[in-house]
Amino acid sequence: MAVEFVGIDPNTDRDHCPTVWADTDAQEILLQGWKPIQETQADCEASSPANGPVPETEAIVRIPARMIPLIREACDAVERAQLR
Repeated sequence: MAVEFVGIDPNTDRDHCPTVWADTDAQEILLQGWKPIQETQADCEASSPANGPVPETEAIVRIPARMIPLIREACDAVERAQLR
């Protein structure tokens, strides 16, 4: 697995820091974020009832908007890997 560190929340306190990586082999983006409160998960599930509840093997994570440039960078890394 070729995991490339992309970056962390620029406003991090270095203890609780949302992080972005790109796995260029699997062509996936990996995100570390805050777990939402139960109400937020219920709101997400209610907004897309056709999808049903979030499975035990998956999670909703909250990422601040200030990390959009890092997420774009991870997307670019994965796209570049597809061209190899």
